[in-house]
Amino acid sequence: MENYISREGLENLKKELEILKVRRREISQLLEEAKALGDLSENHEYHEAREAQAFNEGRIQELEEKIKDAKIITGRGNSEVRIGSVLTVKFNGDKRNFIIVGSEEADPVNGKISNESPIGKAFLGKKVSDEIEAETPSGKKIYKIVEIN
Repeated sequence: MENYISREGLENLKKELEILKVRRREISQLLEEAKALGDLSENHEYHEAREAQAFNEGRIQELEEKIKDAKIITGRGNSEVRIGSVLTVKFNGDKRNFIIVGSEEADPVNGKISNESPIGKAFLGKKVSDEIEAETPSGKKIYKIVEIN
């Protein structure tokens, strides 16, 4: 599955991956030190290190998949809404700005709407002056697109 993401978002994933790979070596060292303490069945440090290792390895695998499947959001169009578009919409008499992003970068509080969310899906392919209706957690909302950048 394609993972739509900005260049900045991809760089952040790569940085996190590098940090986790360093952490991998640290956890390996903790495991060796815990093994040296003896009886593993009652060794709290060993069990903690194994849990940390499992979590770390799972996140590394997840990040590697996201990076492999990353599709960089390129140029913005101004004729219709696509991933990467910045839009100004009217909603209940107020204007709001949204940017359509991939799910990895979604941050609705800051106006970053996932292309996979109900609102994001409703906006995709629409043009200036189009009205969209989207189901939100607080019910159906109607938005009118005022500007696309």
